[in-house]
This record gives sequence, structure tokens and C-alpha cells, in this order.
Amino acid sequence: MADTSNFRNGLIIKLEGGLYSIVEFQHVKPGKGGAFVRTKLRRIPEGSVIDKTFRAGERVEDVRIERQSFQYLYKADELYYMMNTETYEQIPLSKTLLEDVLPYLKEGTNVTVMMMDGDNPIAVEPPLFVELTVKESEPGVRGDTAQGGTKNATLETGAVVSVPLFIEVGDVLKVDTRTGRYIERV
Repeated sequence: MADTSNFRNGLIIKLEGGLYSIVEFQHVKPGKGGAFVRTKLRRIPEGSVIDKTFRAGERVEDVRIERQSFQYLYKADELYYMMNTETYEQIPLSKTLLEDVLPYLKEGTNVTVMMMDGDNPIAVEPPLFVELTVKESEPGVRGDTAQGGTKNATLETGAVVSVPLFIEVGDVLKVDTRTGRYIERV
């Protein structure tokens, strides 16, 4: 069991029958009344975010999570097969577990799988940045733009990102998986 003084970003807690990851927290000491902790919690694996307030010192059940490195191998039917990079063991993961990762997932990509109880995958984290090839892009026509213009580009995984006008089909781009934004041309 943990209390509010143990809160940190990334801590996984069990709340109302579900698992939540602490995204953000703030200890508040008002001039009047008792102190409390305001949090933003992300439900695992759905990804929905809720706001919850805890009284200072309130106890919650924390969950021990093991993070393991896996490599994406291939897709068969509705399952995505991953290989543990240390033991070479292969596991299938469902599409629902990978929804946030799929736009950036290509064969050979290394991801972090969060395991509960040693063998129960509960969430998948992509690398912070991925390099993907542009498969489709509108022609870049410079018009009456005061700033640099942008256009949409479809990447090899199907993700669509907003890119500068000079990006062409075949370019390799570095994309931030947290925001889905273009970083640079590689």
C-alpha cells in the first residue's frame, strides 16, 4: 500500500477495480482546511484520462509493474507478435492493447511492454521517436504564407502527420510518438 506522499509520475495504482497510471500530480495546502493531492490518472490500457483528488495521507493500492523490452515481429490475423529481446520468447498481443502504438509500429521496432504478475501484458509504450518513410504527400506549393506552410503526409505505417512543404515522397522523417508531430527529416 502507498499513500499520497509516495505519488510520482508513472506510478501504477489500483482504483475502483481498474489500473491507472499517474500522469501528473500536485500537492495543495490551502489556507483553510486540510491538504490534498490533485491528480490526472490515465486508465490502463484504454488510455482515457480522469482527474481525481485524494486527501493528504490517503492510502491507495500500488501495483508492481515490470517493464520488459520487446521487438515487434509480424502481424497474423488480429494478433501482433512480439519477441522479448533478452529471452527471445514470443508473445501475441491484441490490437486493443496496441491502439496508441499502431500508428508508429513497423517490423523491427523495439517497444516497452508493461507486465503485471510477470506474464500478463497490460500496456505497451512505443519509443519516444521513430523514423518512418513518407509514402504519400501532397505537392508542396508555396503561396501567400507569412510563415512556413505545412501539408499532410501519410507515412509507411498509415499515420498522417503535418509536415513542411519541402517534404517529398520517399523522405525519412523523425516523428515524436508522444505528440504525433514531425521533428525533422533524417
